[in-house]
Amino acid sequence: MQDEIETEEIIKDIFQRGKTCFIPRYQFQSNHMDMVKLTSPEEISSLPKTSWNIHQPGEDEAREEALSTGGLDLIFMPGLGFDKQGNRLGRGRGYYDAYLKRCAQQQHGKPYTMALAFKEQICLQVPVDENDMKVDEVLYEDPSAS
Repeated sequence: MQDEIETEEIIKDIFQRGKTCFIPRYQFQSNHMDMVKLTSPEEISSLPKTSWNIHQPGEDEAREEALSTGGLDLIFMPGLGFDKQGNRLGRGRGYYDAYLKRCAQQQHGKPYTMALAFKEQICLQVPVDENDMKVDEVLYEDPSAS
């Protein structure tokens, strides 16, 4: 989305390194999300756009889902705000929190989670509840830290 870090170069790098890439496919009538296999970095721009202006495969399109073939090692987590304790303010639907709980149940532990953020998204504290999953690492540019 426009207020999130662009991941196109990361996706290209994943394929250049011979890794497998999965992207989210949201079900808008619920908080269910799957991570489905991407065949190439170029494929994204040809996928249909959702009402959120996100490219994703159609719900009726058969795709490999990560949890059906062993799970994920790393998930890049979007969000509106983050604090340095790893708390994340999402968009309120709980897609990623629910998916991480499924990962914990269906694979050998939770994948490593990394949030990509703008410096302006780092807060002293973000509101959380018992369903919110922390991120392992928040990566952001801080020019004053150099």
